Amino acid sequence: MKALTLKHLRYFEALATHGHFGKAAAASAISQPALSIQIKELEAIMGGPLVERAARQTRLTALGEDVLKHGREILTRVEDLGKLVQSPSGPLSGRIRIGVIPTVAPYLLPSIIKALSQRFPQLTIEPKETITKTLIGEILDSKLDFGVVALPVSEPNLREFSLFNEDFLLVRPAQDANLPMPSSSQLRTMRLLLLEEGHCFRDQALSFCSIRNIEPQHIMEGSSLSTLVQMVGAGIGVTLIPEMAVGLETRSADVSIARFQDTPPTRTIGLIWRKTNPLSENLLKIGAIIRKTAEENTWGVKPSQPATTG
Repeated sequence: MKALTLKHLRYFEALATHGHFGKAAAASAISQPALSIQIKELEAIMGGPLVERAARQTRLTALGEDVLKHGREILTRVEDLGKLVQSPSGPLSGRIRIGVIPTVAPYLLPSIIKALSQRFPQLTIEPKETITKTLIGEILDSKLDFGVVALPVSEPNLREFSLFNEDFLLVRPAQDANLPMPSSSQLRTMRLLLLEEGHCFRDQALSFCSIRNIEPQHIMEGSSLSTLVQMVGAGIGVTLIPEMAVGLETRSADVSIARFQDTPPTRTIGLIWRKTNPLSENLLKIGAIIRKTAEENTWGVKPSQPATTG
């Protein structure tokens, strides 16, 4: 009987992720028959079937679920072991995988890449834009090294590092520029444009307006902040956007921008990474570089306390 190898686990993880032998083989850069052989060998080693095979999709058996859970833990530890060659006191090199939420990526990510490339010329940066839930999952599965998100995420296995705070601003049609600023309670009676389900910025906007039960006639959804601002320009409603997005998103829209007084809605942007990540010291350095980059831009961001949790 063949011995269990990391290759078995990587190919099985690919099959579990894609749910299809052909797609998993393509993602793994091998032929489908070769992938099938690896899965059959793993099933022989584990002593039972790991997947239910169907024409268009595969499903994991109970044994397969257990193997996937432990296999991912092993692959994560191997990934961490490889990073130990990068000394925390030396310059970063190799590759680093960054996840950034959609309401930050267009405005901050280019500056992050530029700053890190200048500071660490031997570092290959692999960015990915995705929503918070997916980002957290991929960090825990070691598919991403760290993420830029709105804090807190309150995940016990992740460390958090605050970068800066920023206000949300109200976007209204241009003709409403001279109207009194609505309160959060008044916003509940207006047609509010929000991002789709799954975006943390949507939840933050609803929380500020104290909206729990959404009335469909008062809510419209968009897939991006750009879409929301353009819809406001068309007179469909109003929306909230983070201050870093104002310059880019409003320059081609017929809208007005207003700032909330007294206690404006805000969010804290920060980094998250696995507590077991051996690059923690270098990630703290990266956090300091990103904080400085944000402060040097023209957004109205406010430095947060350079504290970490975990």
